[in-house]
Amino acid sequence: MKNFKELGIGADFVKGLAELNIIEPSEIQKKAIPLLMSGATDLVARAQTGTGKTAAYGLPLLAQINPKRNAVQGLILCPTRELAKQVAKQLFKFTKYTDKIFAEAVYGGEHIDRQISALQRPTHILVATPGRLIDLVKKKAVNLSEVKTVVLDEADEMLSMGFKAELDEILSFLPAAKNKWLFSATLPQGIQEIISKHLSEDAARLKASGDDIVNKNISHRYVMCEDSEKLPALLQFLKSEGQNRGVIFCKTKAAAKLLSKQLIAKNIATDAIHGDLLQKERDKVMRSFKNETLRILIATDLAARGIDISDLTFVAHYQLPESDEYYTHRSGRTARAGKEGVSMCFVTPTEVQTLRNYERNLDIKFSKVKRVG
Repeated sequence: MKNFKELGIGADFVKGLAELNIIEPSEIQKKAIPLLMSGATDLVARAQTGTGKTAAYGLPLLAQINPKRNAVQGLILCPTRELAKQVAKQLFKFTKYTDKIFAEAVYGGEHIDRQISALQRPTHILVATPGRLIDLVKKKAVNLSEVKTVVLDEADEMLSMGFKAELDEILSFLPAAKNKWLFSATLPQGIQEIISKHLSEDAARLKASGDDIVNKNISHRYVMCEDSEKLPALLQFLKSEGQNRGVIFCKTKAAAKLLSKQLIAKNIATDAIHGDLLQKERDKVMRSFKNETLRILIATDLAARGIDISDLTFVAHYQLPESDEYYTHRSGRTARAGKEGVSMCFVTPTEVQTLRNYERNLDIKFSKVKRVG
């Protein structure tokens, strides 16, 4: 079993990782780190949320930075503000015992002037959402001429959010980039086009195997009930979980809003995040959930992008997601960092077939839970 030192990570970084309780490299880290540390290379890596991909690209990127050179040397593109903030924070934590390497996150929904003044400080790595980065480049507020490495994190999400033109534009104006590393859960046509246009023909390709794609510490369960019985079944499940915290997923904004009202009426500390919220309202909900004022967070798939909350005991699927990938993304919110968690589905008799498809495609097993009463 290789540890981080054997993968080529410096002792000061290893010390910082140990403090974060990151001791044993995940599969994607074992595959990606030695490759990315070995010199200039392009990479296409298939990896889901929760597989440790931030460290898989973040540690090799940090190792390349010259801290004495006050210039942006690395660029990480992310689909959402939450993910951008989370990645910048992770990188900062990794560098606790090394020379100071400064990462700055820039994203939409925040005053651009504030970000422009933050970029006056030394910045070695820029973590950005595509639209905001283009705004900053147009205002000549950021100089990317010395960027040697660009990372596309959750590339398929950036594509599904309509950022393909922006990604093409950004990748076209990085003349000095020797390394282009693309991480994506899926590789749809649009991503294939970006790969063939901007990455070298001999780009390395990695894939996290099924073991890594769905966390083995998650217990997958389901309750069978008609639509009209879903709310009582959910309330019963929440009661059985005591004070445990979790996220409940709905497919639509309307369903998330309604369920939030219904749970609040039952005195359950709940709030919802969905596409109709302003950024500051969304931040307020996330703050309340992180500081444990709220026990339950209700979310739609898109609104949940980039959320990282530790110590979630369960994820509940009040409405099943659109795809296998979304099921993986959702259930990956629980059982982080070696802990155990429950992924509970509330399904009607006609939806049981969908669970069978998940079992086959994701190599998981669902156990049926009997309802009381």
